[in-house]
Amino acid sequence: MKKILLKTPVGLCFVFATSHVFASGFALNEQSISGMGSGFAGRSSSAEDASTVFGNPAGMSRLKKEQFSLGAATLFAKSDISQTRSTFGGQDGDDMVPTTTVPMGYYVKPVDEHWAFGVGFYVPFGLITDYGSDFAGRYYANKSEVKTLTFQPTISYAFNDIVSIGFGPTINRISGEISGMVPNPLSPGRNDAKLKSTGDDTALGFNAGVLVQATDRTRLGLTYHSKVSYHLDAKTKVSDGIFSLVGVSGRSYDASLDVDTPEAVDFSVTHQLNTDWTLYLGSTWTRWSRFKELTIENSGLPPLLSGQLGTISEEQNWHDTWAHAIGTAYRLNNQWVLRAGFSVDQSPANNTNRGPRIPTGDRKVLSFGAGWTPVEDVTIDVAYSYLWEESVSVNDASATRGAYSSKYKNSASGFGTSVSYRF
Repeated sequence: MKKILLKTPVGLCFVFATSHVFASGFALNEQSISGMGSGFAGRSSSAEDASTVFGNPAGMSRLKKEQFSLGAATLFAKSDISQTRSTFGGQDGDDMVPTTTVPMGYYVKPVDEHWAFGVGFYVPFGLITDYGSDFAGRYYANKSEVKTLTFQPTISYAFNDIVSIGFGPTINRISGEISGMVPNPLSPGRNDAKLKSTGDDTALGFNAGVLVQATDRTRLGLTYHSKVSYHLDAKTKVSDGIFSLVGVSGRSYDASLDVDTPEAVDFSVTHQLNTDWTLYLGSTWTRWSRFKELTIENSGLPPLLSGQLGTISEEQNWHDTWAHAIGTAYRLNNQWVLRAGFSVDQSPANNTNRGPRIPTGDRKVLSFGAGWTPVEDVTIDVAYSYLWEESVSVNDASATRGAYSSKYKNSASGFGTSVSYRF
């Protein structure tokens, strides 16, 4: 029984450290709808609306009017799971990712010719997966949910018409839940137990950037997103199944987990080809190599479990990644701007440690968007992105949880809209 539970609470670590939809690892890209339309290629250099609070705080200096922007992106993900083999049988779990909506909101106020102030809220990380209780790999992954929300007050300073800088501390709230099945050691698949873990924390970080108008037509942007160190106070609860016979079922146990979300550096170029066409280029480096292993500390456990579950670690061995993007915008007239973009993004996971909770590979994303300004101070942005990944394999084996292997082919679509008002 000790061995059965040994790896299961590590799922809490796994979930808080992983997610996927439109960025590899656990970073989401959906913080700007105007940026989404051009594949986020000019994220740190475009400074087209109040969403520059996230993209590059220095970009607030380019906004000459007070303005706010509100928006959301809805994500539809799909996994084609095939060649499944499982010791205990079960379903493929193709519909594991439910539809998800990611909100965002920003406000910027120019103070004078040098200073500007802004605030933003957005979702930098997130994950919802639900394989169902009959999933073939249910002893390795079942239901997982992580939510993060960041609030960022920000200032920028323009030295002159060429160089500006910006800085914003981030207040980050993370919460999550994981539930999974624990096999009955006497008869796996019958009278199995259910394990549920929840945890949350609030931590500080910062974003900083510099924006340079290199020429009349070319603008350079560099943004640094700091790491954020979380110490999650968690609760682990076992219910039902075989554990009701040994007095463990229904009890909650204290747990703690330290997780660092990695720093990222974004560099991009915005070049005005002519009065109608704009070209965007961008690259992002993310320090995923921080995830060598994840460790959870449990306390208050009964003697039956404390020896095995006091400290639990599981290797991740992620590596640093690069993402590259190219995009363009075409000004059709005074009311309409059309956008398009293409990006490639590496996966930080390796083939040895990849599991069903994050079965992702390298990906490509094609994006389209438009901005409509029906009246002078109102702009409505819309965007669509389609993502597809390379096929990857998952191979897990355990003396207590059996063997599970599958081939995953993931894809996703995202629709976004936002409204910006200047006054």
